[in-house]
Amino acid sequence: MRLHRLEVEAFGPYAQRETVDFDALGADGLFLLHGDTGAGKTTLLDAIAFALFGVVPGARGDVKRLRCDLAEPERHTEVVLELTVQGQRLRIVRSPEYARPKKRGAGVTTQQARVSLTWIGEPPAGLPPDGLIRIDEVARTVERLLGMTAAQFFQVVLLPQGEFAKFLRSDTTEREKLLERLFGTERFSDVERWFAELRAERGRALEKKQLEVRELLARYAQEAQQEPPEDGQAEWVDALLAEVAARAEVVETEAAQARSAAATADVVVREAEEAAEKVRRVRTAHTRLAQIADQAGERAEWAEEIAAARRAGAVAPEVELLERRTGELADAQVIEADRTRDVAEMGFDAVGLAVADLRERAGSLREEAGALAELAAEARQQQIDEQHRAERNKAAEEAARRATEFAEQLKELPERLTAARSAAVSAGEAAAKLDGAGARVEELAVLAKAAEELPAAEARVERGEVKLREAVDAHQAARQRRLDLRERRLEGMAAELASGLAEGAPCPVCGSADHPAPANHEARLVDPAEERAAEEAEQQASTMRQRVVSALEEVKARAEALRERLDGRTAESVAAKLAEARAVAAELAERARHQDRLTRQVTDLEQQVEKLGERHRLAERAVTEATGEVRALEERLAEREQRLRAGRGEFPDVPARRQHLLTVAGAFDQTAEARTALAGAESRLAEQRDLVEISLHAKGFSTLEQMRAAVRSDEQVAKLEQGLAEAEAMAAGARELLAQPELFGISPDDVVEVAPKAEAAKVARARADTAYAAQQSVTAQHRELAKLAGRMGKALTELAPVEEEYAELRALSEVVNGRGQNARKMSLRSYVLAARLEEVALAATARLRTMSQGRYSFVHSDAAGARGTRGGLGLDVLDDYSGAVRPAKTLSGGESFLASLSLALGLADVVAGETGGALLDTLFVDEGFGTLDAETLDVVMNILDELRAGGRVVGLVSHVEELRQRIPTRLRVRKARTGSTVELSMA
Repeated sequence: MRLHRLEVEAFGPYAQRETVDFDALGADGLFLLHGDTGAGKTTLLDAIAFALFGVVPGARGDVKRLRCDLAEPERHTEVVLELTVQGQRLRIVRSPEYARPKKRGAGVTTQQARVSLTWIGEPPAGLPPDGLIRIDEVARTVERLLGMTAAQFFQVVLLPQGEFAKFLRSDTTEREKLLERLFGTERFSDVERWFAELRAERGRALEKKQLEVRELLARYAQEAQQEPPEDGQAEWVDALLAEVAARAEVVETEAAQARSAAATADVVVREAEEAAEKVRRVRTAHTRLAQIADQAGERAEWAEEIAAARRAGAVAPEVELLERRTGELADAQVIEADRTRDVAEMGFDAVGLAVADLRERAGSLREEAGALAELAAEARQQQIDEQHRAERNKAAEEAARRATEFAEQLKELPERLTAARSAAVSAGEAAAKLDGAGARVEELAVLAKAAEELPAAEARVERGEVKLREAVDAHQAARQRRLDLRERRLEGMAAELASGLAEGAPCPVCGSADHPAPANHEARLVDPAEERAAEEAEQQASTMRQRVVSALEEVKARAEALRERLDGRTAESVAAKLAEARAVAAELAERARHQDRLTRQVTDLEQQVEKLGERHRLAERAVTEATGEVRALEERLAEREQRLRAGRGEFPDVPARRQHLLTVAGAFDQTAEARTALAGAESRLAEQRDLVEISLHAKGFSTLEQMRAAVRSDEQVAKLEQGLAEAEAMAAGARELLAQPELFGISPDDVVEVAPKAEAAKVARARADTAYAAQQSVTAQHRELAKLAGRMGKALTELAPVEEEYAELRALSEVVNGRGQNARKMSLRSYVLAARLEEVALAATARLRTMSQGRYSFVHSDAAGARGTRGGLGLDVLDDYSGAVRPAKTLSGGESFLASLSLALGLADVVAGETGGALLDTLFVDEGFGTLDAETLDVVMNILDELRAGGRVVGLVSHVEELRQRIPTRLRVRKARTGSTVELSMA
């Protein structure tokens, strides 16, 4: 894969369209990508990843906010990438999903994600010549052409040294996560998970069986009311079941005997109770007959009273009708007198007039009232019109008052509206300028902070240079001492060997036991420990020198960045401009703060003007309409008043005169009706008196008072008759009872003892109940124990094979997951990853030995970790100087960078070979060069030159100043308030 061209627009910090020509950058095979912190160097790498896969690496991809905040609204966010993969040149254009302003109206709308892939030249076989536009199709095509996923691409093309440095120092779990992402061991994870899930499933089945056995045993022990033994539970179950069966037979025999005794006692009690009941019945019959004989005279009086009441009941209806006729005559007399008096009170005389004369007078008055009916209707309409006239006059006055008020209010509003509009325009202008003023304040604040930091940064540079000279001198002195000691030891090596010879012992060089002339050295021999101490001192001095170089480069870069940012401006001038900008921003903020309130005030005033104008027009129209209605009403009222004055006469109005005539006519009619009713009542009373006199003599009563004394109510008669019937029935029942054959020979004085026999029967029944309860309890216990014993035997039979199968599965699952009998504590997935890591270590060792001048090599370890932790992913380094294997954590900063870079390059080779992907002709290497000394930096550059010589293009992302001098082809990213820009330099 080789990159040719990258274009970004409104993406990340790039507000305008920026173009990166990788063909020009890669002409020399090596280029440098540098710029200020936050300018957007990493964004260019993100753009490459986004164009290919639609995502960006690391935590930046979680935010999903790729559009530039500084871009103009009409600019589209877009990334264009041209590259060649497997001999096919293609162009990918991709846009993310983002919010943009609506083309019509206010607010924002969502711009959907888009992508297009077009071929430059002939397309691959099986793909459409016009390219692809579906997101999923483009993703599948890119992954197929590259032969790797997005995660693998980020690791083998964008080499982040920080992650590999962390990989060197991480534990087994963290390494496992990275290697899983790269080598795709999901199928082995699925196998481990399958074993774990199967083990959990079978474990739940086993636990269910064991729980069933435990529950059955607990229920059996609870039913038997005994604690089960620890061992021999099956034998205990059988023995207890046999014991309960024997006890059941015994209690069944005892219960049968108790039931027989209770039945015999119950028969004796029933016979005694029957004899006592016969004596009681005889005594009751004799008592009732004696009571009936004592009440014979009283019953005769009841019969005579009933006969008199029945005769009086035949005359009572006629007497009641006579009383009603008398009352009707009295009522008719009162009504006739009242009607005659009413007529007299109205000014007319009805005394002595016949009924016909009264009715004739009433008809004459009604005819006169009928002639006034039409005028009465006009009188009612006259009242309605007068009331309507008053209402319209009041409405006209109210409408005139409102029209006056609205006119006065309308005079004040135009001036207030003009002032409010002016204030709102001024606040809007201030709000429009506020963002620019705030941005100016922030820019000047950053410059002021830079001006404050510059003197301290320059002072740190001076101190760093002094310290660097000291560190260089110390390093050179330590190195010279080590070389001197090495030379002295080599010169005195023979004397050192001779000092270790013993008489009769063989020489370690020639093997001879004779030592005729052992060497001697006049100067003091060099102790190996002294030489090792000198080497360690040199190493420490070298480490210190590297740290000072790294720190000095950082402070120099910081000072240079501050000077570039200030661009010749002084701290005093920046402070003065900052104060001025803050004052302007504060003034604009104060004016803009009232913008919303002033806008609402203008809107409210405009609405008030419109509403008041409409109300004023409505009020004037209401005055005109009400005045016209009043004039029309007054004309109709005057014309009608002339006719009403003639019709009402001496009365207040026509309806009153008409009502008076109708009332008098009604009074004459009522008087006639009252006199007719009085005559009828007198005639009916005379007839009823004659009829009552005849009925009294016929029923044997001489006077009306005698008949009334014999009257009884129906309830009283029924009660007397019921008393006679009950006495007769009681006597008949008593005689019938004594006539029964079963009571012959029984005297009311006989005595039968029942209580002793009943007590004996009660005791017998209690014994029978106790025996029956004991039988039921033992029988139920035996039945439940037998059922539980059968279920327990079945459960134990089913449990044994389940336990054996689970034990075998658990052992196999633990081996697959790195536990149990797995001596290396390596899971299946870790075993596969360990093999991949071993390949990476071999590929990375070739790079590391060259970079470290043959000193370091990677060593892969598959041993188990401490305290039984998993193994297989150990990665250490072999130090050729000491011959010892050291943990990667003990490497210095520069050595860690070399190791991580070697690991990244080796991993890239292995992953590319593993996935069968395209040849990676373009690589990017991230920060880390600042930790290297000059000599090591030369070695690393030689390695990168080898990559370049192999046809690859390598891009370095770094702040190190020395790299700018070493690499002529550079791409600088500059940041500004209007957005970042890129600049190609070929110097």
